[in-house]
Amino acid sequence: MNHVVIRKTGGPEVLTWEEAVPGPLAAGALRVRLAAAGLNFIDTYHRTGLYPVDFPFVPGLEGAGTVEAVADDVNGFEAGDRVAWASGPGSYSEIVDIPAAAAVCVPDEVDLLSAAAVMLQGMTAHYLSADTFPLGGGDKCLIHAGAGGVGLVLIQLAKLRGAEVFTTVGSSAKAALAAGAGADHVIDYTEVDFAEEIVRIAGPTPLDVVYDGVGKSVFMKSLDLIRPRGMMVTFGNASGAVDPISPLELSRRGSLFLTRPTLFSYIADRADLVRRTDYLFAWMAAGHLDVRIGHQVPLRDAAEAHRILEGRQTTGKVLLIP
Repeated sequence: MNHVVIRKTGGPEVLTWEEAVPGPLAAGALRVRLAAAGLNFIDTYHRTGLYPVDFPFVPGLEGAGTVEAVADDVNGFEAGDRVAWASGPGSYSEIVDIPAAAAVCVPDEVDLLSAAAVMLQGMTAHYLSADTFPLGGGDKCLIHAGAGGVGLVLIQLAKLRGAEVFTTVGSSAKAALAAGAGADHVIDYTEVDFAEEIVRIAGPTPLDVVYDGVGKSVFMKSLDLIRPRGMMVTFGNASGAVDPISPLELSRRGSLFLTRPTLFSYIADRADLVRRTDYLFAWMAAGHLDVRIGHQVPLRDAAEAHRILEGRQTTGKVLLIP
């Protein structure tokens, strides 16, 4: 088999395509032939060293494929099962060994590429809108990067929960995608100041919550848009890590709540993992949730996929295909 390996931190060029021989299947694991691996910003954080890892390192946490072998101590799976996962280290590989506890079966109504595309970003959108700040009818939310993988799903889930959705995008093409997902107010930040435009539309501090996967470039302006006792949810760093902030800044703006959640805290219990994926798969099968696959890149060209993602050239999900 072949896989992508990182041997030192750096730019996309440190991703190398290498041949490997699978070792013995570990206890508690499934051996899966990959159909697609999902590309996520966390993969770039591992590559650059923002999130330190030990080298050599095979990146990737998300994917879907077909089970080829099952460890003797694993129940509930068998060869031929179609599975997907969001926390399977080493997913940039033609053959992946993943913990059975991290895998879920994919229903026949959902194709494997769509399953790979929805796992990390779809479950992120689900926990943000259902648990971190549970949206309800009439809530006003701002979703940054509304044409991204998380953004497009989050817009749809927010509308299903009855919220009024503001979103930011970086081009007219991305604006069309966000509007198509159901956003009420789509703001092209290359044309207008997003904060001024939201105030123009809805008045000062109109937002109940901001869902921010962009980070440094939008963080402080976003804080100024939140109503007293509202919430700032910062879950990504696409523009760079947010600078440290004093708790007094939150007090001064009206006793705001600030959280930096991660999906893995919200699927630490298998029951939560299954509950979230069951919800997403059911909505996909019923045609109520559209998961956009924006790019399919050969797995061996993972470096180019990283360049596309970091260059903010993507809409929807980027998949790496063996």
